[in-house]
Amino acid sequence: MLTRSDTILKYIVEYFIKNAEPVGSHTLIEEYHLPYSSATIRNEMALLEKMGYIEKTHSSSGRVPSTLGYRYYCEKLRDKTVDEALKNSLQTVLSDRVASVEDVIKSSCEILSQMTSLVSVVLGPDENEERLASVSLVPISNNTITAVFVTDKGYVENKTFIVQDSVDTKEVVQCMNMLNERLKGTPVTELVEKMDALKPILSEYIVFHDVIYRAFMETFLRFASDRLSLYGRDEIFNNPEFTSDSERLQRVFKLLNDTSIFKEADEEIDDRNHTSIHIGDINNNPDIATITTKLKIGNNGETSITLLGPTRMDYDKALSALEYIKEELDKYFDKEGDDDSEW
Repeated sequence: MLTRSDTILKYIVEYFIKNAEPVGSHTLIEEYHLPYSSATIRNEMALLEKMGYIEKTHSSSGRVPSTLGYRYYCEKLRDKTVDEALKNSLQTVLSDRVASVEDVIKSSCEILSQMTSLVSVVLGPDENEERLASVSLVPISNNTITAVFVTDKGYVENKTFIVQDSVDTKEVVQCMNMLNERLKGTPVTELVEKMDALKPILSEYIVFHDVIYRAFMETFLRFASDRLSLYGRDEIFNNPEFTSDSERLQRVFKLLNDTSIFKEADEEIDDRNHTSIHIGDINNNPDIATITTKLKIGNNGETSITLLGPTRMDYDKALSALEYIKEELDKYFDKEGDDDSEW
């Protein structure tokens, strides 16, 4: 049972989330049919303001939630309801037993963004804990070959290159076998250095070694770089904070390319804290909030999902949706891991 003060704060937060307008005592009574007098609500609002949970704007006598108020709402006041449409959409995705890990995460994040009107950001596995598992060749045409690189965490990159007519395909196969033998098990962060050391040996195997060398180096550089996948980028335009202010919008897009904020949020999550919430304190951006959780991908490590949007985001919907998706995907990937171990 919520106290009177908590009830008033809860409705202030939810009204502002819904309408993006400061709220006063009369509005609270009319909107939520509160059984309190206007004077009583004003007194409670004065106490909430004194405690730092709400703030008075310059342009209105109404109040808006503060960062502290949003955080208290997330921890104590939200309803924790999960949208049934989101549940049904996710279960449809998880019913496809032949979908890849990447497809399941992609579809889940697209649902998440669509249902919350927020951007979903997936941070790939930590490259410091990843090793090259294999390199394989896939003929595309008579003179085109794609090399497929796979890590022990299931991360895949590919590079297509042109083979000269004069090149013997057996040489290509021998070259690839040599690279597999010498590079397999190498940490991703050391691949560029090791490939550079192999360049003289590579020239002994194949005439067009420069093409293979460049293709591999470009791929390994991508391996070693940060990996972000963004979903629902256009959802940001559904928020008036950004569509009416081009500078704010530019700051959001700049943040979406800054992997450091997503890494920091990922590192805050542990067995006790399953989510990381940042409200208005992201790289000096007071208008942005993020909610991050971490997924266990069976036996293949972990990845994190972040929801990014305005500080006025619907925290109940966003947190509930993210928590539900985490719970369901953890179960799904754990089952897939068990299935794999039986082979």
